[in-house]
Amino acid sequence: MPNAMFSYDVQDFILRLDLAVQAHLAWSRRVLRCAVLHTSPGEDVLAEDAHCRCLFGEWFRQNRESFDAIDAVAAQRLDDRHRQMHDAVRSICSSILKGAVGDAVTLDAFEQTQADVIADLALFKTQYLAHSSRLDALTGLPLRYGLEDEFKRCHAHAMRRGEQLTVVLFDVDHFKLVNDVHGHAVGDLALQHIARLLTGHCRAGEPLYRFGGEEFLALMQTADHQGAPMATERLLQALRDSPLCLPDGHELCLRASAGLAEVGIEESMADVVGRADRALYAAKAAGRNTWHFATDTH
Repeated sequence: MPNAMFSYDVQDFILRLDLAVQAHLAWSRRVLRCAVLHTSPGEDVLAEDAHCRCLFGEWFRQNRESFDAIDAVAAQRLDDRHRQMHDAVRSICSSILKGAVGDAVTLDAFEQTQADVIADLALFKTQYLAHSSRLDALTGLPLRYGLEDEFKRCHAHAMRRGEQLTVVLFDVDHFKLVNDVHGHAVGDLALQHIARLLTGHCRAGEPLYRFGGEEFLALMQTADHQGAPMATERLLQALRDSPLCLPDGHELCLRASAGLAEVGIEESMADVVGRADRALYAAKAAGRNTWHFATDTH
């Protein structure tokens, strides 16, 4: 039974990490058999690129971006230690098969790098679970955790560049009706669809959050006061132009409303989100499927 706290992708990532630990512990047994029986541990162990051939090495290369996203420095350290471990194993086994006596330095290097690799994998497991617990399992978007820090970072960046930071709150129109008429499974598909559209149309470096329920929050950084309204209208139009294709082949037209509030020089996140929320209600009151810019002062 899958753990309900995490998505299948997360569980697969963790399973792969666990398998990597088991696989490399199994290598110790192969080295021991080589030492005792003087039998080859296998071409995959003796090859120059053994670190790429092993179960973990191949998967690690395919998913290097995921590791880098968690901790790029630790990912490079893991890569280096993993290669050093395989180099030490190859040296030990090659010496044994040639009838030579293994040296303690190489054995120490193998034992140390293997312990380091296992420790690094355990660290990534902990970091990945901590990171994933901050993501919405349905849409893959970050939840509110860490939003305030991101708000402060974006605000400082905008101030340094002389740009304008705007908080934009999106709310799916008549979402309760979607659930009531089509069921919650379709409601989930609708939220995933909207999350993909918003993510695809937000610029790089513009954080997007699932703010709660059917609400999404974007931090837009623009050169002037017209940038955020124009970008918001493009997002709403993209939603109008992209109905959700249902499993039965029918299409579901989805709409959203948005409230925008520019961030003042000394304004807190709570205050600006409150103003964006009031602007969102104004957009709803104006008939929905539109956006409203906060006019109250900050």
